[in-house]
This record gives sequence, structure tokens and C-alpha cells, in this order.
Amino acid sequence: MTLILLPPSEGKTGRTRGKPVDLPSLSFPELNPVRESVLETLAKISASADAERILDVGPSLAAEVERNTRWRTEPSVPAAELYSGVLYDALGFATLSPGAKRRAASRLVVVSAAWGALRMADRVPPYRLSMGTTLPGLGPLASVWREPLAEALSAFAGDRPIVDCRSSTYVAAWRPSGPQADRWVSVSVVRERDGKRSVVSHNAKHTRGEVARHLLESGKDPRSAQGIHALVAQRWTAELERAAAGWTLTVVERD
Repeated sequence: MTLILLPPSEGKTGRTRGKPVDLPSLSFPELNPVRESVLETLAKISASADAERILDVGPSLAAEVERNTRWRTEPSVPAAELYSGVLYDALGFATLSPGAKRRAASRLVVVSAAWGALRMADRVPPYRLSMGTTLPGLGPLASVWREPLAEALSAFAGDRPIVDCRSSTYVAAWRPSGPQADRWVSVSVVRERDGKRSVVSHNAKHTRGEVARHLLESGKDPRSAQGIHALVAQRWTAELERAAAGWTLTVVERD
């Protein structure tokens, strides 16, 4: 089974009622000590006068920052519903076929600055935190998570191909290595116009969401980077190239 790594979204959908997070019930329970350390530190920072500066947010997000202080009591939401925005709109979890939803349950993993890694059924409260943040007392979050995620996700990935739809900020927290790097496929998106290519950002998120959806709906289980390329190339112009570590699958959008 292919493992598909997703980034979180800045936008998150919360609830006004419901049960709070139950840490022991989350996937990758070995991450719980780090989760608690990060979230308790985040709560203290979010209650301080320096919160907006440290978290690199503006005054308009003050309510979201304040919500960080209530992470133990805030109503939790399944990760499948929590994340919103361009990539998740394109993924369209709610409209996946029943078979694709079952595959999503075992194949999709969101790498999170607050929670480390989550699967679709994991219930957590909304939060405001980026992997690019440095939390006083803990340090850069990508470094905080690197070793715990290497242990948890390396074991979870096993010998599966890994399709990586994350941004570089989140790749910094876990980068497959060793034999797993040979099965690691990072999805890149470029736009081609008049024979010239340029990197896109907003549309790249949309395309990555569509790629994830296509892989889930296909019902197929490619066992290699080449197999993933062949599956994606059924719908898009796509090029597979060897990278310094792993592979880069470039999806070409043409105007």
C-alpha cells in the first residue's frame, strides 16, 4: 500500500461542542511525550505578550492563538474534517468513494507541527502552529520532531512507496533515508507556457490534492516510484527524475 504524506493547512475547522482530545487514542502513541511537551510550551507562549511575534501571526489571528491555550479542553475534530484550504478542497475527503475512504484511513498521514503525525480518524482540536516556528525552550520544531518522527514514520512506512505532497518546511521534520529513500517520491508542480516552465505555489497545493485523490480512487497499489509515475501519468503530463535522495515526480500544467 502506498503511503501518502500531506502537509497540514493553515485553515482549520473547529467545533463548538464535543469531546476533547484523548492522547492515548491517537495514532503513533509513541509521539505523545513530545506532543505534550510541544503543546504545553505552545500554550504558555500563546498566553504571553510575545505570542504573535513568536508564532509569526498578525493581530487578526489573536483568537486562534488564544485557542492554543485550551488544547486540553477544546472540542476535537477528526483530521479528515479539521484541515481545510486548497489542497484539502482538491482532495475532497468527504466525497471520496467508500473504497477510497477506506484506503485513505490506512494511507494518508498528515505531518503536523503540534501533533507530529496524524491519520484521518485521529481527533484533535484546531491549533495555530507552523513547523517553521522556533519555540523558546524547545527550539526549531523541525528539529524537535526529527528523531521521534524518524522512528514512528519509518516503522509505519515499512517497505511501502511514499508519495510526498508536503512543502519543504515539513519535509525538514522527516526525510526518508536508507532503503526507504529509494521508494520516496516527492510531488512537484510546474506550469509550462510557450515552452518555458515556472514553479507554482497556490496551484501546486491544488494539484497535489488532486494527485492524492487520484491515487486513492484508482484502487491500485504501485510498488515502486516507476509504478506511481505510471499511475499519475494516466491523468497528467508527469516526469520522474532521480533526486539526491529519492525521486521527484514533476506534474506539468500547461496553459
